Amino acid sequence: MATHSAGDDVRTPRRPRTPPVPFRRLGATVIGGALLLAAGCSSTVDGTPQPEPAALATTDEAGTAGWPLAELLLPPEQFPEPYDAVVLPPQAVAQAAPDLTGVPEGAKVDPPGCLPPPQNYGPDGTAMVVGTDNDSRATISVELVAVTDDLAAYRDRLVECPVVAATRRGVTATVTTTVDPSAPPAAAGVATLAFTRTVRSGEGREVVTQSMTSRIAQVDDVRVLVTYMSFGAGPADTATLGRVFEASVERVRVG
Repeated sequence: MATHSAGDDVRTPRRPRTPPVPFRRLGATVIGGALLLAAGCSSTVDGTPQPEPAALATTDEAGTAGWPLAELLLPPEQFPEPYDAVVLPPQAVAQAAPDLTGVPEGAKVDPPGCLPPPQNYGPDGTAMVVGTDNDSRATISVELVAVTDDLAAYRDRLVECPVVAATRRGVTATVTTTVDPSAPPAAAGVATLAFTRTVRSGEGREVVTQSMTSRIAQVDDVRVLVTYMSFGAGPADTATLGRVFEASVERVRVG
């Protein structure tokens, strides 16, 4: 990691606090782990039950950081308005992080080689802070992940799996990911990429569509994933997403 540069205000992260009432309202958005199942659990699916596609075993290993990743998170008070931010406790991280991939823990995927890479959801593997615009139901999340591969390998996974069917408990969601041909600007030595993703589940009037716009960077063995997510049809708040991404990458870079 580079040395701290003049003018950077790196504060000691405050202890995770109990999420405010508006954040609890997110439900299926981030905390509940119900993004994939929100529509299907309350509806009847017609047709003959089909066997779930087999999940592919992987020999990849999840990363472990040599320091608390939460110390590198962008502090909640540095999120721009109107995003009310909170650091997620470890038990919430294990639910929220898989939601952003569209493939919850235990789901099986088709094609079978398109499972997300293994991830350590403990404090030494993943840390998250989530900002919520309670009027629009949109969120901007910052996820720091300890990894063992480089960003090029991560990009290859995305390109090889543009459309994935993820099935859990008999409910299938379609996850569509499009990698942006242009990468976000970053400091020298910092690899970046960008992509958009939709997760569509349910049928008829029960369809739920989750839309995401993500900016990703990697600093040594820490991957920085910043994602704008909404359930509405409006455009993504890319201006605020860009600001949060730049600040988050710089905080990790200077350590």
